Amino acid sequence: MLATDVPDVLALLNWMDDAPEREVFSPEARSEGELKVECEDCTCLVDADEEGVLAYCALSPFRDGLVMEGPISDGGQVGPLLRHALERADGLPVYAFAARDNLPVREALEAAGFAPMHTTDFYSAPLSRLTPHACAPAGHRIVHHLPLATYRELFRASEDTWAERLNWTPEQVDEHFARPDVRLVALLRGEQPVGFAELEFNAEDARADVTYVAVHPAERGQGYGLTLLALAAAEADTRPELRTLRVRAHDHMKPARALYARAGLTHCRSVVTYMKEGDEDV
Repeated sequence: MLATDVPDVLALLNWMDDAPEREVFSPEARSEGELKVECEDCTCLVDADEEGVLAYCALSPFRDGLVMEGPISDGGQVGPLLRHALERADGLPVYAFAARDNLPVREALEAAGFAPMHTTDFYSAPLSRLTPHACAPAGHRIVHHLPLATYRELFRASEDTWAERLNWTPEQVDEHFARPDVRLVALLRGEQPVGFAELEFNAEDARADVTYVAVHPAERGQGYGLTLLALAAAEADTRPELRTLRVRAHDHMKPARALYARAGLTHCRSVVTYMKEGDEDV
């Protein structure tokens, strides 16, 4: 990709934004300057003709391998673009994400050797639907900070899909929760934490995302999940620019899906995670 391609890539990103079924993992930048900076650490490829860029994809470090941005195409050649990108993967596994309804991209990924891992479903509700139930049960209290050892112990017991968080240094944990768009809501019975919810605020979309909601296995079945969702909504409601709470669950997480249904959240979006395994001999 050339520097002169940036305006066309930005136009492709905006084209993707216009329809939910076109969604793929993509750069966050939506200005030329920010996009140039974001692309500096990526391997960026385009399919272009004399009229400009028709398709875009990129590779950047992710987990144990690489993540693919795109492919995004408005008439370009996605198959050859994917092949060129994978030639630059250096034998590492490559992850990709596409909206469930983005059938052209999903078919292209599978033709290039990507296999679906799971589907993540998103659910949302207006804050006003949840906040009336935001109160701590008798004998419980709400805190917005946990000692690092306590947080890790509760996280380890409650979560099985985001284990990389346990490898964060104390400095990384402090830096994360010091962000103005991140908030922790934990529920304690006496001095014993029973569960927590983590929030990220997205003012641009007037939305708060619950990135994690977890109840200690020994405390489940007592309504703490519903309470934590309501407390998370109440925390988001302290920010007048936010209107909606959104949560997510992988397709195998049946208890979480049942919880969201009981809380009155409705399905709003589905994303399929793909992976192309690396070449162990490289």
